[in-house]
Amino acid sequence: MKLLDYLTKLDRRVIYLILAIVVILPLVFPSTQKVRVMTPVQRLFNTVEMIPDEKILIIDFDYDPQTQPELEPMAIALLRHAFKRRIKMAALSLYVQPLGLAKLAMDQVIEEFNSEATTTADSIIYGKDYVFLGWQPPPIIPLLGMGISISDVYKTDYYGYKTDSLPMMKNVKNFNDVGLLISISGASAPLWWITYSQTKYGVAVGAGVTAVSASDFYAYFQTGQFSGLMIGMKGGAEYEELIETELKIQQRRKASEALGSLTAAHITIIIFIIIGNVGYFVRRRK
Repeated sequence: MKLLDYLTKLDRRVIYLILAIVVILPLVFPSTQKVRVMTPVQRLFNTVEMIPDEKILIIDFDYDPQTQPELEPMAIALLRHAFKRRIKMAALSLYVQPLGLAKLAMDQVIEEFNSEATTTADSIIYGKDYVFLGWQPPPIIPLLGMGISISDVYKTDYYGYKTDSLPMMKNVKNFNDVGLLISISGASAPLWWITYSQTKYGVAVGAGVTAVSASDFYAYFQTGQFSGLMIGMKGGAEYEELIETELKIQQRRKASEALGSLTAAHITIIIFIIIGNVGYFVRRRK
């Protein structure tokens, strides 16, 4: 009983210290967590798999440094999927801030593939396998304009090349040539693609969003407006699981590693909640 009294009167600074330790240790000594793949992520994976050869995948990078740890693993997993399956990919952003983060993610995955390539045919080549369209303000311009002509909206790409001169873009005119558009965002950008691009032009849309905003997006998955959905670190870990099990890609899985820290933090908080409630009822009975 004395132990219970001691725990219920524990200084909050000690609780914060314990919580900090259980969060930091799994990050310092990471281990990959196996996860069960849920329906929203499985459907997104299957939709990417079914993109026809003549159509492309568009990834909208709309996360910033604040949401990068949660959303970047999703982007990296999608890039690995596209390049492994040789699905032609176009990257863009509705804002200027994420451009550097988008380039960072693409450079990482391209280096992974090209470091193992033995011939030019095995390599990921800019303009042939992927393009970086960049940023075109305001957001309403690409949301609607790409349904008419992608090269008219993005006359030059991120690097300054004329978009319609790139080999990959020769047969890509508008949303009719897009098999799937996936928006990875910590804000409401995925809903914009549904409201404007999908409603007017019928383009298929998927999304990767933060866990805290899941309730804002899940209803659109239930109605079928999202072809698939990744939610939070768990969603990124699920896609990483599919990438490893289905495509045999053995690379670092940042989302899966981070789950150890999240799990430890949640368990610690639950334990302290239980201790606090038990202590309360014991004291009240006395």
